[in-house]
Amino acid sequence: MGGHTDCDPTEIHVQVADLTMRYGDVLIQQHLNFSIKRGDIFIIMGGSGCGKSTLLRHLIGLIKPAAGHIYYADVSFWDMDEQVRGALMRSIGVLYQRGALWTAMTLAENVALPLQLYTELSTQEIAELVSYKLALVGLAGFEAYYPSEISGGMQKRAGLARAMALDPEILFFDEPSAGLDPLSARRLDDLILELSQSLGTTVVVVTHELASIFAIGNNSVFLDPQEKTMIAQGDPKTLLQQSEDPRVRRFLTRGDEHA
Repeated sequence: MGGHTDCDPTEIHVQVADLTMRYGDVLIQQHLNFSIKRGDIFIIMGGSGCGKSTLLRHLIGLIKPAAGHIYYADVSFWDMDEQVRGALMRSIGVLYQRGALWTAMTLAENVALPLQLYTELSTQEIAELVSYKLALVGLAGFEAYYPSEISGGMQKRAGLARAMALDPEILFFDEPSAGLDPLSARRLDDLILELSQSLGTTVVVVTHELASIFAIGNNSVFLDPQEKTMIAQGDPKTLLQQSEDPRVRRFLTRGDEHA
């Protein structure tokens, strides 16, 4: 894995090795083995209650695995020293389900916050970067607005601008389309695709929205709540056509005419 250039599409960015997730004595998932390549838009999917968001929280270091490892470019997350882990955490951007903007701050102040905390940039440089990030997500000119003054879809995009503030190598999304109307959801999907292609960012998305899964995903893992393990992985469009597992087919064809 070493020695690749940044744009090598075969380079493994994150590797999950024999991961077991538990809450106390309750087993959530076990024997998870998959890798996320640099530049992937990787979908974590599966039925309700299968542990999708729990897996995301493991991947971003909020929960320690009950067993197994999560490797970032060859190094096990929980075996890194704290300084290295801290630097890695800053190379990760997360967009939570509700956008998680600070309501008492303007959009500009929200996006500026990570830059103020983690960089030595001047006030002027931060202001320029903030305007650039908001423009990237289609919110140029909205710097002075408060979250309550804009729509849900715009709040999600502002949350995305903040998640991207520190130029993360990898972006995580937890149900990004939740609560959005179909048009706003599609615009968010288009934006995710655009950012992935133009910036080369690796993207990991927890979602159960079929339209999003097929529109943006080029790789995935499918978690099953009954077996408590993964039962499929790969490009969702390929899984739709080739998977012989009835559970995977059922999930990917819910009321979908073309399937």
